[in-house]
Formats: sequence, C-alpha cells, structure tokens
Amino acid sequence: MAAGPGLVARVRFTDRHDGDFAVDRPERLLRRARESVSDQPWTWLRQVHGSTVVAVASPGAAAGSRADASVTAALGAVLAVQTADCAPVVLVGNGAVGVAHAGWRGLVTGVIPAAVAALAELDAGDIRAVIGPLIRPDRYDFGERELSLVADRAGGQARARTLEGRPALDLAAAVSSVLNQAGVTDIDDLGLDTAEPEYFSHRCRGDTGRQVSSVCLESR
Repeated sequence: MAAGPGLVARVRFTDRHDGDFAVDRPERLLRRARESVSDQPWTWLRQVHGSTVVAVASPGAAAGSRADASVTAALGAVLAVQTADCAPVVLVGNGAVGVAHAGWRGLVTGVIPAAVAALAELDAGDIRAVIGPLIRPDRYDFGERELSLVADRAGGQARARTLEGRPALDLAAAVSSVLNQAGVTDIDDLGLDTAEPEYFSHRCRGDTGRQVSSVCLESR
C-alpha cells in the first residue's frame, strides 16, 4: 500500500499454514516464523485487551510491551499483533503506520481511537484501515450484557445473530463503526473469517495458536 511519497506499507496477514505466532512459544520457533514474514526487527506486543498504544521510535523498539496497538514513522520497523478471533486492524497514513488488536474488550476500552490519535501525532494525515481475519457473527455467540457494552460504543450495527438465531457480535461492523467515529472512513474489510479451518480460532476450535498481522514502512 502507498504510504506517502516514495514510501510503501508492507502489510501481511498470516494463516495457520504460515505457523503459530503465539508469543509464549519457544523463542527459536517464534524467530523462525517471524523471519518467514519479515527479517526486519519486530515490535510484538504482550496484548492485554486494553487501549495502550506504543510509539515505536526505531526498528524493534518496545518489543514485548504490554499494549494492544503500536504506531511508527520509522522505516524498517515491523509492527505486529497476534490474534485468533479478535480483529487485527492495520492503519496506514502519510509517512506513518500502525496496527491494533481489537477484541470486544479493546473496542469498549477505546484501543482504536487511541491508535488513530497516536498516528495523528505522527502527522499521518488521512488514514486508511485494513481489517484482517476475525470471527464473524455466524459463529460468534455473545452474551447480552457484553453485547450492550459494545453497542454503546459502536452502535446498533454491532448486534447480529448466529446461524442458529442466537445473539451474536458483528465484530467487523463494530470495528468499522468505531473507525468512522475516529475519523477513518477509508476501510477495507477483507472478509476473512477465523471460523474457516485455515485460521486459528479459540472460539470455534479451542486453538491456542495465533496468526499474526503486520505492517512495515519501507522506501519504494
């Protein structure tokens, strides 16, 4: 993706065939999996379903931070989040990029507007968003209390039904709504569903593995 004059954002969404990127795996296995995506230094996060955003000043800086989003204007810095059903959101601006891990708790606590605001501090200008693989409402049974919390933040489009007619969360619609509220209107939902067998899904299969979503700002 173009990211300003002479710059490109390299975006990658993996599936289970690319390996397991869960951060508690042995370091040598993680390193091998990460290098298969990019051999540039990685800023990976210990995600806590919060709204903390890390500003990455140089490639590899702040790796292992307890946070759920990161932003950078540094060339060659790989920003990454790990997911199994939550939404990975890549943000691309003018000369700056970011990535966020947005499950329902992160939506409620405000991780997306926090990430957009952090990019604005890097003078990113107009921001484009790409929503990667996440669980879709057909298979996402959801409690009414938690659904109301998300709907209070994202609006009624967060409410949906499973294939069996039970209450469900439309996470992609909720993410898109919150992005719009934060001023991001250029949104590409890739339509990828972690209920499909090529992805890790904790909800559908009890998987402990994680796919990774990454972005790296590079010169053309």
